[in-house]
Amino acid sequence: MMNTPIHKKSLADEVANEIKAYIRSGHYVAGQRLPTEPELMKQYGVGRSSIREAVRMLANSGLLRVQQGLGTFINEFVEDSETLHQRLNRAAAKDIDEVRQLLEVKIAQNAARNRTQRHLDDIEGFLNERIQASQQGRIEECIQADINFHVSIARASGNEILTDMYDAFSSRLKSWFLQIHPDTTSFIQTNDLHQSLFLSIKEGNEELALRYAREILKH
Repeated sequence: MMNTPIHKKSLADEVANEIKAYIRSGHYVAGQRLPTEPELMKQYGVGRSSIREAVRMLANSGLLRVQQGLGTFINEFVEDSETLHQRLNRAAAKDIDEVRQLLEVKIAQNAARNRTQRHLDDIEGFLNERIQASQQGRIEECIQADINFHVSIARASGNEILTDMYDAFSSRLKSWFLQIHPDTTSFIQTNDLHQSLFLSIKEGNEELALRYAREILKH
């Protein structure tokens, strides 16, 4: 294999692209072990950190599979890009929830500006389900109502892309929430905040919606 030193700014990106090209061309085949870090450093003329970052990016995209103690292996190459749902299926629940939380504040603010009466009816309905389920100790129903409450706020935001993203992230969280919430105590503690968030959206108060969304995330 020819040495192909790289002298560009984004070294990790360049290395990742070179490795991807080898996979596409068949020089690397599914199941084959990727050369070691020292070998890749020599081949591409870059440092260890650039190699590791390139491998991380390709592993995240599904082209590589890192097995601790064994090495890095080539996955079967598929030309089409991985869908968001496929990527989420490989992601850790805590990472998904972190991204979901980043979206929530903007969603609440937009919902206060763009909500319709139909949106408000949906949000209030799920809020009431959340409150009732939490007070009755029905944890699974409570979690589902909580997810539905926030998804309905996303739909009220008026941004379809934001809504689809939030829905995709939230759909993966129920099983994880069941693991980290043994009972409905934390949901009972935040019922008032969720009620306040709904009222701020209903009143069209973006500043208050932003504030209560942030308060909820603290919990």
